[in-house]
Amino acid sequence: MSREVVSRWWNGVWGRLTRRDVWLAREVRWHVVARAGDSENGKVLRWEFDTEDEARHMVQRLMRADGGQWREMNGDATTQPPR
Repeated sequence: MSREVVSRWWNGVWGRLTRRDVWLAREVRWHVVARAGDSENGKVLRWEFDTEDEARHMVQRLMRADGGQWREMNGDATTQPPR
């Protein structure tokens, strides 16, 4: 079953230790994947939700907790979350 990426956000920071990425994806259930750090060394956390509203609430919590200049990534920038 393929995972559909619905949205992706990035905190706008390029630094290896301070970069943050959040994906909202859906298979059967909704998934939120958050990475702290870069793609090679970053820590990845995952959550599953039954509804889109619950998943989007977690995305908002993650962005509020970190602060920064979060921006939604669209088009080609909407890459797949880490596995």
